[in-house]
Amino acid sequence: MNQCPLRTSVIGSYPFPAWLEHASQHLDRFGSEDRSELQSDAVTCAVKDQLAAGLDVITDGEQSRLDFNLSFYGYLQGIDLESASPRRWGPPAHDQRGRHAVVAPLQAPRGLGAVEEYRRLETVSRELGAAGRVTLKASIPGPYTLSGRLLPNADLGYPDRWALTEALLPLVRQELEALVAAGCREISVDEPSMSCYGYREEVRRFVDLFNRTVETVTGKTRVCMHLCFGNYKARAIGPRQIAPLFPAFLDMHCDEMHVEMASREFSELELIAQVARHRDVAVGIVDVKSYYIETPEDIAARVRRCLEYVPADRLVLAPDCGLSQTARWAARRKLQALCAGAALVRKTL
Repeated sequence: MNQCPLRTSVIGSYPFPAWLEHASQHLDRFGSEDRSELQSDAVTCAVKDQLAAGLDVITDGEQSRLDFNLSFYGYLQGIDLESASPRRWGPPAHDQRGRHAVVAPLQAPRGLGAVEEYRRLETVSRELGAAGRVTLKASIPGPYTLSGRLLPNADLGYPDRWALTEALLPLVRQELEALVAAGCREISVDEPSMSCYGYREEVRRFVDLFNRTVETVTGKTRVCMHLCFGNYKARAIGPRQIAPLFPAFLDMHCDEMHVEMASREFSELELIAQVARHRDVAVGIVDVKSYYIETPEDIAARVRRCLEYVPADRLVLAPDCGLSQTARWAARRKLQALCAGAALVRKTL
C-alpha cells in the first residue's frame, strides 16, 4: 500500500528534445562518447521536467530507446534487424511498424539494456540533487508485448506468438533480476498487448505468463503492470474495454496495476474498486492522445471520481500511457497539471 496518498507517477517514456530527434537520425556522425553524452543530456532534460512538475515517481523518460520497446530488439541474438513493414504509406497505423524475422534461437547475452538505463537515471538524479526525494522507476516490456514485433519460425521451434513469448520470458526475467540486483526499487512490466488482445485470447494464460515472468523478483521490488490500448501515433488497437480481463487479472502478482482511463472518458471506472482490493491501482488520469491541456481543477475532479471507488492510499495518479507521442511542451504542462490537481485534493483529505 502507498505510504503517500494520491501518489503521482508516470508510465515510462517522455518526448525526446528536438535536438535528440535530429541527432538520432544521424548517429553515424557521432562517436561513442558523443552518443553517451547525448543520452545523459537527454535524460537530464526528462528528469528536470518531471522534478519541476513535482512527481513522486520518475523515470529516465526512455531517452535512449527507439519507441518504448523497439530498441530491445537490438540486444537480441537470433533475429534479423532488417524489419519488414507490410504497409509503409498512407494514414499511420500499427501495420506500418516493422517486424523482425527470427533466424536463430533467441538469446540476450548482453542483457536487454535496462540496467544501463537505470544506472544512468541514478547518476543524473544524484547530480540534480533528487536522490532520496523521489522514487526511480525502470520499465521494461513484458515478453508477450515484446513478441509482437517478431515473425514466427516453425523450423526453429517458434510456430506462433506464444512460442516466441515463452522464449523471451526467461530473457525478460533475467533483466528484472539484474535491475533488482542494481538496486531498483520499482519496476514497471509493460504489457499493453494483453489488454489490446484480451478479447480474443484466454486471459488466464496471460495471468500465468505474467506471474512466471516476475516470480523471482516478487517481494524484492515494487512490481507494477501497465495496461493500455496502444499509443503508436496516438492510435489505439483492439476493443477498448478492460472488463474482459477481469476477474482473471486480479490474480496477477503485482503491487500496482495501471489502467488507461482518461482517453476512454473514464468508462468502466467502477472496475478499479476490484483492483484496489488486491493491490494499488494506478489510474490514467491525463489523456496523452489529446492536446487539450488539463487544468489542475480538471485533474482534481477526476481524482475525486476515482476516490468514490478507491481509498487515497491505494490510488496512484498517472498519464494514460507513456508521453513519447506527445509534444514536449504539452507533456510538460500535462504533468504539471497532474501534480497540481493531486495537491488540491490532498489538501481536502
